[in-house]
Amino acid sequence: MQLIPTILCGGAGSRLWPVSREQHPKPFIKLADGLSLLQKAFTRASALPDVAEILTVTNRELLFKTKDEYAEQNRRALKTSFILEPFGRNTAGAIALAAQFVLDTYGDDAQLLVLPADHLILEEEAFVSAVGKAVELAAKGQIVTFGITPESPETGYGYIQATGNKVDRFVEKPNKARAEEYLAAGNYYWNSGMFCFAAKTMLQELQKYSPEILRFANLCLDSANRTESNDYRQIELGQESFQGMPEDSIDYAIIEKSDQVSVIPCSIGWRDIGSWNAMGELVSSDDNGNRIEGEALLHDAKDCYIRSSNRLIGAVGVQDLIIIDTNDALLIAERNHAQSVKEIYNRLKSSGHDAHKVHSTVARPWGTYTVLEQGSHFKIKRIVVKPQASLSLQMHHHRSEHWIVVSGMAKVVNGDMEFLVNTNESTFIPAGHRHRLENPGLIDLVMIEVQSGEYLGEDDIVRFEDIYGRA
Repeated sequence: MQLIPTILCGGAGSRLWPVSREQHPKPFIKLADGLSLLQKAFTRASALPDVAEILTVTNRELLFKTKDEYAEQNRRALKTSFILEPFGRNTAGAIALAAQFVLDTYGDDAQLLVLPADHLILEEEAFVSAVGKAVELAAKGQIVTFGITPESPETGYGYIQATGNKVDRFVEKPNKARAEEYLAAGNYYWNSGMFCFAAKTMLQELQKYSPEILRFANLCLDSANRTESNDYRQIELGQESFQGMPEDSIDYAIIEKSDQVSVIPCSIGWRDIGSWNAMGELVSSDDNGNRIEGEALLHDAKDCYIRSSNRLIGAVGVQDLIIIDTNDALLIAERNHAQSVKEIYNRLKSSGHDAHKVHSTVARPWGTYTVLEQGSHFKIKRIVVKPQASLSLQMHHHRSEHWIVVSGMAKVVNGDMEFLVNTNESTFIPAGHRHRLENPGLIDLVMIEVQSGEYLGEDDIVRFEDIYGRA
């Protein structure tokens, strides 16, 4: 039996704006120890016994960021595979794709352990024990869910009523009075959204209860573009075939209908980091109940959560506030309204404001760029190119660019010329010129780019060649 941990990485994380953005969602948020939720999920999964590889279902736009996160933690050099969706279609489609891929690759008896990338588990040994019990039930043809022993009358989670491992019923998010009843009863558990099952079991249940999802999963996999090496596999789904995938959750499509579902009750220190209140609970408080990440000076402040990565925050005479500061956006919210932060995100998205989508520092496959300043007809960026990495061969219609190398060495294509630019040297790229920037060295290339022109949008780009498949 092969175990394939399957990490589902996506979602907007709109309640955790402004740190979470569309292209930097919740799984990539760094916690106090410097690791992201995604890295913790990968590390937790790779430490399990009998793991054949780590499979991840994610968005195409998040691939390179995800690979970078894994590279820092993949100490066992496990094989990593990626199923790349062109856009989100909820969990049923993602799990159907993963199950079919695992069955095709490893056979009927292979099992999937489905792990959302944005969950936190604090009790690692208890988690390993719970997975061991789930594997045994999955080998008997059960779809196993993990029921978390409740620590409080939480109204933000669905519940599972169970007798031993037998699921009696699934319950939607309750009100406070009903949640207190569930806590007192002792046989209700939080529905974690983690699952373990044999690939063939899930595919049989999909065929029985949601055949359209299974049909589109096979259609997408059959037409996918595939890349493979000894330690890496990439399956990129086509937008046209994926468009028809039904947008259902796995709970609605299978779990609440099947008679082959079991539960493992467990206490594993599970946290679903779904709001800034939940994030703040991970930080120890001072004598006044304030929780601080970063640098802050408080006077007569009580029960506040403050997070700032760069600037000093001063707060005087305030109580029950959430203050989240980033380079380009500041959130101030009353703690009882933490769930409503998504309304700010949604309004930014509907208006087309970039702050819902990207940070001022944007990750790219080759490195990062940071917008330092912009105004009418100009934009200044700090660009960092990783060693041996290269931008695409490209052209801009509406802007010219000045490049100044701050450290490292740049290999530049500018029209018909190719040459090196050393530290403290510069070059000029006229509008309409084909050009490419490459770092041939062993250290980061850092440069300042000054753009000028009538239009400076990121969509003013024509790619001719690209080693990352974006041309």
